[in-house]
Amino acid sequence: MGVTMLESGMWLRGPVGLGAEQRVTRAGCRQVLAMVPTVTAGSRLLDLIPLLEADARIQLILTIPGSDRWHGTEDFVRQCGVLALPWQQALQHRWDLVLSASHRHIEQVHGPLLVTPHGAGALKSRLRSRKAGTPTQDTTGLDRELLTYRGRVVPSAIAVANELERAALTQLCPEAAALAVVTGDVCFDRMMASETCRSRYRQALDVDDNQQLIVVSSSWSPDSVFGRHPELYRRLLEEPDDGVRVAAVLHPNIWSVHGVWQVRAWLAPALRRGLLLIPPGDGWQATMIASDHVIGDHGSTTSYAAALGRSVHLANPAEHPLRAGSIASVVAETVPVVDHQLPLLPQLRQARRPLPRPEVVGRITDRPGEAARILRTTMYRLLGLSEPSWDPVLPPAAVPRPLS
Repeated sequence: MGVTMLESGMWLRGPVGLGAEQRVTRAGCRQVLAMVPTVTAGSRLLDLIPLLEADARIQLILTIPGSDRWHGTEDFVRQCGVLALPWQQALQHRWDLVLSASHRHIEQVHGPLLVTPHGAGALKSRLRSRKAGTPTQDTTGLDRELLTYRGRVVPSAIAVANELERAALTQLCPEAAALAVVTGDVCFDRMMASETCRSRYRQALDVDDNQQLIVVSSSWSPDSVFGRHPELYRRLLEEPDDGVRVAAVLHPNIWSVHGVWQVRAWLAPALRRGLLLIPPGDGWQATMIASDHVIGDHGSTTSYAAALGRSVHLANPAEHPLRAGSIASVVAETVPVVDHQLPLLPQLRQARRPLPRPEVVGRITDRPGEAARILRTTMYRLLGLSEPSWDPVLPPAAVPRPLS
């Protein structure tokens, strides 16, 4: 494979920089940069950037920050169809708005910055960061070390899901407290609004009305579902029952670290039996909406499924400490754990009738249905523009397209 534009030292002749006025067709646009260090962060921004659609005053640009890349990120950016600039070129420009669902490299960009969580909640459910090697202190997504650089607060606005997170920010980084905006959760709102498309999503997955869809949802790490129970997908498909379909939703980092070929190779026995393997990026939200039962772990997708009212089981108790009162800990307190010594399908069918779990919803959002409005108002405030006259609308979740 050759060196691509985003990886090389080449610069793109785009709508920014010297001579841009001679290249553009729409002049005078406010320029918005979306930072995509990972597919996970990029997927969250795909929930956010549609709020800027149809405004002829705005030009959107993506970039992959840093020089150490996660495999698959560039393919994700390319598939978005949004103009993408090399990182070094993006650093040479002052932006009218910067969007990020990650803390990586945010201190290097120039312009008002809106930071959002890349999963359910900003506090994180794991008590300690897996990125720290052998951590000795509890961490969150609202710590001072993430939000400040050389004594200055980096973001111009910090999206938090609820008042509990605002209070935590006030304690953890008081100098940033005034920048908190309780936005709710745009991903959850989009999924709730997409419930009306459930039949369409099931049809796309080839799930009949008389069949039940079981989704096995895995975060990343050795103690995730995929890390501890890779046989679970095959076992579900081997149990005799023609009325069941099984889908796999894997955290993007699994694909990034191990590669598409390896993931498919590990799951080959289940794929031959009809496993629906959902690729990273788009499609996971619709698959969760289409589901009847979900087997998951401490990851955000499991929490979203519980909040939507799906029948949820945990594949195993968390081996690492969870933050007390976090979304994952609340889910762990309210759903059963699979017994791997017994047949799986009877355990799922014997579960109580699924209902939306308000205790989980309350941890995910304090502003159900309002995230689009609040986030758009925040972005336009930072842009210094008046909001459009039309109401903000979240597009339905993308139709899932399993890998063949």
